[in-house]
Amino acid sequence: MKARVTVTLKTGVLDPQGKAIEGALGALGFDGIGSVRQGKVIDIELSETDKAAAEAKLSDMCEKLLANTVIENYHIDIL
Repeated sequence: MKARVTVTLKTGVLDPQGKAIEGALGALGFDGIGSVRQGKVIDIELSETDKAAAEAKLSDMCEKLLANTVIENYHIDIL
């Protein structure tokens, strides 16, 4: 079973990398950019066959390692 975990900064958390991307896009001539926030995508292949068990395992992985839940949110998609 394959899964994708998307990790993004929580609303209100400063995103200096997003600001740098925003500035670079403007410098390259792309106008109309209001705000940029960056995150990360993690693709994981599991040997799990039960969807509920896979989601529970992935959630545990996110809580312990993949996301800093103090400042980040995560979303799990089973593919």
